[in-house]
Amino acid sequence: MGYDFQTIEAKWRAYWAKNQAFKADNQSDLPKYYVLDMFPYPSGDGLHVGHPLGYIASDIFSRYKRHKGFNVLHPQGYDSFGLPAEQYAIQTGQHPQITTETNINRYREQLDRMGFSFDWSREVRTSQPDYYKWTQWIFLQLFNAYYDTKENKALPITQLIHLFENDGTSKVEAVRDSDASDFSADEWAQFSDEQKQHILLQYRLTYLSDTEVNWCPALGTVLANDEIINGVSERGGHAVTKKKMKQWSMRIGAYAERLLQGLETIDWPEPLKEMQRNWIGKSVGASVRFQIQNHPEQIEVFTTRPDTLFGVTFMTLAPELDLVRQITTAEQKQEVEEYIDKASKRSERERMADVKSISGVFTGAFAIHPLTQELIPIWIGDYVLAGYGTGAVMAVPCGDQRDYDFAKHFELPIKNIFEGADIREAAFTEKSETVALQHSDFLNGLTYATAMKKVIAHIEAKGCGKGTINYRLRDAIFSRQRYWGEPIPIYYKNGLPQALSLKHLPLELPEVEQYLPTPDGAPPLGNATNWAWDEKKEKVVSNALIDHKSVFPLELNTMPGWAGSSWYFYRYMDAKNKENFVSKEAANYWREVDLYLGGSEHATGHLLYSRFWQKFLFDKGLLPVEEYAKKLINQGMILGTSAFIYRKTGTQTYLSKGLIEGETVEPIRVHISLVNSADELDLEELKKWQPQFESATFELENGKCFVHREVEKMSKSKYNVVNPDEICDTYGADTLRMYEMFLGPIEQAKPWNTAGISGVHNFLKKYWRLFYNEDTWIVNENQAGKKELKVLHETIKKVSTDIENFSFNTCVSSLMICVNELTNLECHSKEILTPLTLLLAPFAPHIAEEIWEKLGNTSSLISVPFPLVNEAHLVEDTKNYPVSFNGKMRYTIPLSLSLDNQAIQEAVLADKRTAEYLGGKTPKKWIIVPNKIINIVI
Repeated sequence: MGYDFQTIEAKWRAYWAKNQAFKADNQSDLPKYYVLDMFPYPSGDGLHVGHPLGYIASDIFSRYKRHKGFNVLHPQGYDSFGLPAEQYAIQTGQHPQITTETNINRYREQLDRMGFSFDWSREVRTSQPDYYKWTQWIFLQLFNAYYDTKENKALPITQLIHLFENDGTSKVEAVRDSDASDFSADEWAQFSDEQKQHILLQYRLTYLSDTEVNWCPALGTVLANDEIINGVSERGGHAVTKKKMKQWSMRIGAYAERLLQGLETIDWPEPLKEMQRNWIGKSVGASVRFQIQNHPEQIEVFTTRPDTLFGVTFMTLAPELDLVRQITTAEQKQEVEEYIDKASKRSERERMADVKSISGVFTGAFAIHPLTQELIPIWIGDYVLAGYGTGAVMAVPCGDQRDYDFAKHFELPIKNIFEGADIREAAFTEKSETVALQHSDFLNGLTYATAMKKVIAHIEAKGCGKGTINYRLRDAIFSRQRYWGEPIPIYYKNGLPQALSLKHLPLELPEVEQYLPTPDGAPPLGNATNWAWDEKKEKVVSNALIDHKSVFPLELNTMPGWAGSSWYFYRYMDAKNKENFVSKEAANYWREVDLYLGGSEHATGHLLYSRFWQKFLFDKGLLPVEEYAKKLINQGMILGTSAFIYRKTGTQTYLSKGLIEGETVEPIRVHISLVNSADELDLEELKKWQPQFESATFELENGKCFVHREVEKMSKSKYNVVNPDEICDTYGADTLRMYEMFLGPIEQAKPWNTAGISGVHNFLKKYWRLFYNEDTWIVNENQAGKKELKVLHETIKKVSTDIENFSFNTCVSSLMICVNELTNLECHSKEILTPLTLLLAPFAPHIAEEIWEKLGNTSSLISVPFPLVNEAHLVEDTKNYPVSFNGKMRYTIPLSLSLDNQAIQEAVLADKRTAEYLGGKTPKKWIIVPNKIINIVI
């Protein structure tokens, strides 16, 4: 019988599903191993061949660990809230739930076809109420907590209230808003309930405040920094502006140091850890306060070089700071307003990346130098960001190139405070920490290390500053002006947020007629007619009842996309639990993810926010570990090979690739399905594909149109997507799995080439022929020979080592070599082929299961022990000796390593080649080094 992969794969998919073959047990005497993939957002396009790469790798390792005797948890689910479904709802009126369900069904069909060993009994969907009930609950835990800097952990807000009642703020050491005021216990007692709620919002780990946000008018929502690429929205490429809005935020900054330190305890890729370190952006220095002339306000700056304080000649503020408008003089108001408006249209990333453009406006106001009392002009410039530090810079142009360029451009003074430094053409930056200071009063003659300590002590004694540590990490904006997201479980009483309790959850999304913002700019939930909370009845009621005493408006914003993905790995442990987000027993058994696979593009989004939530839940005593993933692998991308033809600029004439020299042309993408392996474009199919080509003119090479190929990201918009269904139809899922691993190391990007897949498919057919000759079963019970055993055990050793090192491409190569050598040895021994089948099983599970059954086994091979290497079979018992005559090597001869020198001489003399080189002479001397060389002296 031939290798009928379609029948075989359908048979074993059905078997695994029927028997729940991969269902993990929360109570087992086996050691546990938890393998997790970053769960997918179910888009309408389905999967292309690039998507399964990480899933295949994780599945191989999961199957291998089952063979090694582990209780393996390998779940899957869907990050099913998302903007695409909402945009489709806006366009068509179809509820996002319907779109999402359709897309999930398509994903499930594709995932099942590839033979993944997922435990589907634990499937989660972030958009299901029984899941987001617990996302809402975690939000409320954050709302009811504050960060105690003395304990270095989150504590219940009730403990903070207790401190206020007894001692006011005098004994409070906590992370709070920068404008929070101190008060006594007596003053706290006198505050109204509303005042107390306002104060508590300044400490809560999730809080409401007026925040400068990235606003995308086209999408009608706020975007996080990591959702903006090159100044436009990642989704759709729409313009993004700055806007002040009342937003929910989370104090991730409270955990900045712990997030940094935690990186040292986890086995994650170093480039990704460095990205997180840079995003957190720890800086050691000092905060310094500058008085403003004729204004009660102060400007606080953070600087890593307070030793250069005497070099300050101007200050620059971020244009978006509220302070700017307060201090701007009437004469400068128009120019400042115009600049603020211009700056608001640029993203923070744009402003940070633009080091060439110099722009700014003088406010007309002056700061007072805290040490010299000199007046310092206050400017605004978009190279200063409100979100980093205090949004203000004390400019020291002699020591900072950007300040230097700004000063030169606007003809501001530059004071040289470094002995011997030449600042005529540029700032002195390279050795400024090793050069003594000058023109710096009590710091003259001191270098950086000494001057730092002295100036910090001085400003602290004077009360105008202090030594401090700053982090670039901003508090995470949590509100989104979208419909398709988790409702925030808050209602408003007299404008102040009130939390729902667990018994009221889930607060489910209401039905709306429109998924766009309301005409007055409120989020889409503002379109709901039943979106108010009745305190007495404890349920959602009609908005029409809001004027009643016990009925209040509910929050209109929803949660961001990262909320549901910040804890899903624990829900998999106990997916059906209705009483807790995860039971203590399940959390203590599985503890954390042992192996996590996903893309590095999530470094400063999901992978940072999820670590924050993990640490918070650990502080609450709800989880047993502070980091949720011991090891992380970032799989590389599978790249597409795009195809281009060339259009003469301004015409509808298209040129074959070889005819473009000397022509003015523009590349036009065509679908790769229209191009054959020789890069020839099917013009008839092209005209059917897009009507623009029907009346076009084509200039051909020998009657053919050839395309230009280019390797780039696989994307539907680039027409270079390869559908895995087509590969499974033509070659089978086992071939697809092995080919994706064969392409190269899991961490590296690699181009897809469908032409190369036939080699892997031929390998599986060759493996099949070790068992079958046409329809005849040819496996025998013969005892395996030494050569066969050596080939097998070399492969066992190599594959076992390489799987543990996640080197799956070399595993596939080793299996190919093994099958080739066994074929050459005409090996059909059951003693060899049985362990070989187990070696293949993690990579090509369908064919392995089929052969396992044919070998006479009555149950699945899923948990059969993995073959162990027997080193005895790897020991060499022969040596290919080089034979030399008078020191010149003439030939080699295979000899047993057990032979003594006399036997070696006899074997060499018996070889007819020896007689030729002796030429009738008798050897004068034999030099034999066992297991090395044979030299005959004549």
